[in-house]
Amino acid sequence: MANFYINPNNVVHELPKNNQPKFFMFGVPSYTNLGDQAISLAERKYIEAEFPEYQYIEIVEEDDDAAIPVVKQCITKQDIVAFTGGGNMGNLYLNHERARRKVFSTFTDNLTISFPQSIHFEDNEAGLYEQKLSQEAYQKNPNLVLVARDAQSYHRMQTTFNNKVIFTPDMVLYMKSVNWKFNRNGALFVLRHDSEKVVKKSTIDNIKDILGNERPVKRVDTVLDEPQKITPVTREALFDSELELFSHQEIIITDRWHAMVFSVLTGTPCLLFGNSYGKGKHAYIDWLEHINWVSYTDEEDTERIKQQINAVMEAKTHAYDLIPDFKQLHDLIAHKR
Repeated sequence: MANFYINPNNVVHELPKNNQPKFFMFGVPSYTNLGDQAISLAERKYIEAEFPEYQYIEIVEEDDDAAIPVVKQCITKQDIVAFTGGGNMGNLYLNHERARRKVFSTFTDNLTISFPQSIHFEDNEAGLYEQKLSQEAYQKNPNLVLVARDAQSYHRMQTTFNNKVIFTPDMVLYMKSVNWKFNRNGALFVLRHDSEKVVKKSTIDNIKDILGNERPVKRVDTVLDEPQKITPVTREALFDSELELFSHQEIIITDRWHAMVFSVLTGTPCLLFGNSYGKGKHAYIDWLEHINWVSYTDEEDTERIKQQINAVMEAKTHAYDLIPDFKQLHDLIAHKR
């Protein structure tokens, strides 16, 4: 199945005049967060593999506004509209939330899917105001289905919106694992620099002491400094490079959910710390607690952290299969046919 990467200047030319049903994915990121890039890559691979009868069309986030009227002009009842998944439903990342509202309130006659998300509206005046705006926009679409990627978000979506809500893993967990058998050497600290960061510097320093000086230590983030922009054409190579980086490590220390997911895909021992509203913790408990080489902690006690690090580094990799956990999403799309 061909994959089209469109913008409003060429969308009309990119859409062949045929009877093939279309799957329009709005909000595809161009920013350099590799976690969100991996989500958009996984979404494309999911539709290509599971529903090859659809022509998959990606609309990059900065083109959302201009593309809406173009898509509206050519959309048919057999088509599906979607908005990319992630961890940005709520008032912390309003550019994404505002774009979601526009898409959801526009394509009200088509099955509209909000791909797996975590949700967080702050419990203050600003958060409640933005939540009300989202409620009003989402309610305009009787065909909108929200997909939650953790149980906490599932319950919050159910109590916040009147739309149907279903429950699946983060889309990156649909991706195939890799086993490149590189020699592992070193510890990789993959740490946030944004408003969600809560892990203390003293805790990180203590972990470095635990790991000692005999192995190299490197600090990175899943948000890249270079390149400035990522497109649907360039993202897969960058994703593969990130998996290769993880595959060379003895241990990953992170507060990034997708760093844990990359650790799962590469069989790399990983200890995950929390963020400001628990999205990594709850997703770990829901989907990954049975995977031996990754673990979550809220600990600040050095000895207990040391025990957890030793446990994941000593754990053997094993087979796992999360594909059945995508059944609710699969059934939703399959029943559209």
